Amino acid sequence: MYWNEHRPPHFHAYYQGNEAAYDLEGNLLNGAMPRKQERLIVAWVELHYEELLANWELAENDDEPYRIDPLR
Repeated sequence: MYWNEHRPPHFHAYYQGNEAAYDLEGNLLNGAMPRKQERLIVAWVELHYEELLANWELAENDDEPYRIDPLR
């Protein structure tokens, strides 16, 4: 998540040369990701939705977002 970016609230995901942007509900905005990784990203968003919203609010106020743990 970049805090100097534009709306809508979103984050970027990277995997083995693939890049995609997702909104905070896990919907693909642009780019592409292998199907398995996309399912993992959507699951991660569901687990961390509140943290993502809080981070976006921090970002809009020019504060650095907190790190959100990956799936393990």
